[in-house]
Amino acid sequence: MFKIFNKSNNQNYINFLANHSPTAIAYIKGNKDFPNIDGKVEFFETSSGVLVLSSIKNLPTNLNNGDFFAMHIHNGDNCNEDASGNFNDSTHFDKNNNSHPKHSGDFPNLLSNNGFAFSIFLTNRFNVNDVIGKTVFIHANADDGRSDPNGNSGRKIACGKILKRY
Repeated sequence: MFKIFNKSNNQNYINFLANHSPTAIAYIKGNKDFPNIDGKVEFFETSSGVLVLSSIKNLPTNLNNGDFFAMHIHNGDNCNEDASGNFNDSTHFDKNNNSHPKHSGDFPNLLSNNGFAFSIFLTNRFNVNDVIGKTVFIHANADDGRSDPNGNSGRKIACGKILKRY
């Protein structure tokens, strides 16, 4: 078992996750072209930043994207689709007017393993209250980490609104 520690206070994040409920959660659902995508992104406020844990299943395996999918927080407050299955066109969330890839809502790419992706990371780019009511989008392609504004990440294929947990 891997143990992750914060050097300043020796906090064991795996233990933290096992013993705490998320502060907020986004339930991810695919658009009409990928209706089987399902999962969640959980947000845990810690003294060192926000732990973001995502677990997504049924990602498409036939997109010629190297099995990488961009994931971002957007400023929109809904996951509405148009008749073609395109989600609303909201911009990336950013607290400090940074350019890509330094937006507050820029996340590491998801790596799919036969349609399943799991990731966990720590960020100090926002706190949980900053993102309540915003949306998490998964894109059809990887984020290239260079192109502004969205990393050339392609179409949005799944979405979830970030809800506060009580």
